[in-house]
Amino acid sequence: MPFCTKCGAEVSEGSKFCSSCGAAVGLEVAVGFGSDMVIATTPTIPGYRVKKVLQIVFGCTVRTRGVGGQIMAGFQSMVGGEVTAFTSEIEKARIEAIERMKNVARERGANAIIGLDMETSNVLEGIVLISATGTAVIIEPEQQSK
Repeated sequence: MPFCTKCGAEVSEGSKFCSSCGAAVGLEVAVGFGSDMVIATTPTIPGYRVKKVLQIVFGCTVRTRGVGGQIMAGFQSMVGGEVTAFTSEIEKARIEAIERMKNVARERGANAIIGLDMETSNVLEGIVLISATGTAVIIEPEQQSK
């Protein structure tokens, strides 16, 4: 029988979470960026129940456009269409904000985040704030009825 790497408790074969501490055990499911932390924009996760609500967690990053990016964007805006230099930077910033939020959730003992909300806003001309907010929780699989 396998053991939890976080608390050392014995874990049932095929379990995705430790019944003692709620830590993920070989969890392959990741609704967001390939990790053992389940993240959902919804208030529930199908097949799981919220065992404990820990707290609201957030992560943010503030980005500015470099001179090169502004020049490239200027050329792309004359032609029209997507400004790819900004698109890739915003994607990187969203991932960074989510990773920071996940780190806070892990520090609190969570194995999931529900209710993920992403926001983007201009702080000053050329400076963008990206934030990720959610509720850190401990989830466990729902009991299967036989």
